[in-house]
Amino acid sequence: MKTEDFYYDLPDNLIAQHPIEDREESKLLLLDRDTEQIEDRIFKDIVDYLNPGDCLVLNDTKVIPARLFGNREGKDERIEFLLLRRMENDIWETLVRPGKKVKPSNRIIFGEGLLVADVLNIGEDGTRRVKFNYDGIFEEILDELGEMPLPPYIKEKLEDNERYQTVYSKHEGSAAAPTAGLHFTEELLKQIERKGVSIAFLTLHVGLGTFRPVKVQNIEEHLMHSEYFELTKEAAKKINKAKEGGRKVVAVGTTTTRTLETIANSEGQVFSQKGWTDIFIYPGYEFKIIDGLITNFHLPESTLLMLVSALAGKEVIMKAYRHAIENRYRFFSFGDAMFIK
Repeated sequence: MKTEDFYYDLPDNLIAQHPIEDREESKLLLLDRDTEQIEDRIFKDIVDYLNPGDCLVLNDTKVIPARLFGNREGKDERIEFLLLRRMENDIWETLVRPGKKVKPSNRIIFGEGLLVADVLNIGEDGTRRVKFNYDGIFEEILDELGEMPLPPYIKEKLEDNERYQTVYSKHEGSAAAPTAGLHFTEELLKQIERKGVSIAFLTLHVGLGTFRPVKVQNIEEHLMHSEYFELTKEAAKKINKAKEGGRKVVAVGTTTTRTLETIANSEGQVFSQKGWTDIFIYPGYEFKIIDGLITNFHLPESTLLMLVSALAGKEVIMKAYRHAIENRYRFFSFGDAMFIK
């Protein structure tokens, strides 16, 4: 299967540049993968399509202000860092721009010395591993100096950083938001619980590999990035109870889906664990546990588009995307949602 099979043409004016005022008022495209029927609804209607005993699974990761701007020591050069993941203690894997100017043994100064990074080495993929030096608490310094790492297709300034967080975000560590969850409000989650739907949380820290294009022609040759996840005993119990009762497990977002499919055994059960996943889900994959997926609209030729195509079928997904474009849905991180049921 070729990467170009997952291309579609999207007008630039449909790429959402900012979140809408009320999270739950986004559009919702309902896609029935059995009948291939499409319905246009509003996101808050999602409660009507979840049933008592179902389990809704959400990713409670929290985005850190992972974009930093500094200068190479002794040089008047603006250097941009993007923190990808903490390797150990104060050692981080980072993306650096302009990369050609940052070599091993270089020192980068942020905030007039409030934070200093020593470049340790350069990875095969061009990432830099750096060690940060500072006085105080790293997270507090990052809050002071860092900016939200919005995707490159968002050109407008984000006025409120909390709009790039889910209302249930808890565990810091992501370089990008699990955007399918941005549509939920606290009140909507309460309505869902009152209906008898159980809500389970897992954590997967989203890396910038999410936005990296697939550069190989044959998608099976693509190497996925690795991301850290955790699933608690309490969450596993809720998920297994739904499956054992013949109810549905509905994942919110591709990050949640990848985590559940990594953890689940062949019987569709999950157990508490933590670790790293680099699972790549594309057409032909047999899902072990999820029964439905709430997701946003994804970039052409992306691994995320391939994942939803694995669940609903590529032609069905492309049909849904054409419908979304014709009906002027908003696309990508701050865009509208789809429920594949």
